[in-house]
Amino acid sequence: MYDHDLLVVGSANADLVIDVERRPAAGETVLGSDLAVHPGGKGANQAVAAARLGARTALLARVGDDAYGRLLLDSQRAAGVDTAGVLVGGAPTGVALITVDPSGDNSIVVSPGANGRLTPADVLAADGLLHASRVVSAQLEIPLETVVEVVRNLAPGSRFVLNPSPPRPLPAEVLAACDPLIVNEHEAKVILGDAGGSEEPEDWARLLLAKGPKSVVVTLGGEGALVASADGVSRVPSVKVAAVDTTGAGDSFTAALAWRLGTGHGLAEAAAYAARVGAVAVTRRGAQESFPTAQEVEAL
Repeated sequence: MYDHDLLVVGSANADLVIDVERRPAAGETVLGSDLAVHPGGKGANQAVAAARLGARTALLARVGDDAYGRLLLDSQRAAGVDTAGVLVGGAPTGVALITVDPSGDNSIVVSPGANGRLTPADVLAADGLLHASRVVSAQLEIPLETVVEVVRNLAPGSRFVLNPSPPRPLPAEVLAACDPLIVNEHEAKVILGDAGGSEEPEDWARLLLAKGPKSVVVTLGGEGALVASADGVSRVPSVKVAAVDTTGAGDSFTAALAWRLGTGHGLAEAAAYAARVGAVAVTRRGAQESFPTAQEVEAL
């Protein structure tokens, strides 16, 4: 019996957000809106998104002993996330500097801070948490060696989901554990390298699958997503909405997908549900504040 439907191992950042009429070119200064501070980070976002949907969720992360760290812990607890695995100290809390243009598209620069101090030793110390979780989800805003340690300590029968963001080449043992590997167009091309010359997402999915993951999901923004496994490649349609802010939408998609897979849904069915979750999220400002409840997703 698992105590948690989903354990997220990943980053926790304070998002510092400014709306701009357009993103600046090199050497250019652009005036923007008043600064808004939101709880964020891919790991923290995924944990809140899953908990809002009703998943029994835990987070393994590290924050600083500072105001931003307290903001993040308060946000997790308010969403119902188990924060026993959130470590405090070692460096200031990570920060993401985000600009959002009128179309809702964003550009992000991340200072990892305490996220860079989440170590393989921390994973080993959280062995009980790993073995109490049906699905484990990770990203790459924490050290790659920490993600490798997660893979090496998964409970028998549990499922590992990876969104390799920011993207980098991945070791074979991590790729082999992914079920699924979730990538957008940019992440797919970085991981494929020279092999990713095709402009067809179906080709990316097949090439990625050949690298060892048990399954692959390629997100295509307003065009929906692709799912690939030994059963073949299929399209998952998008839900048409008026996007206001895409910050955190990919995290909500990943969290929803991971949770639904853990409850026994098939890959395409889980991805279709995750697409609806992401669609609700982009109609609202912010990251964690935008994540819907299960009732709001059903109402879409």
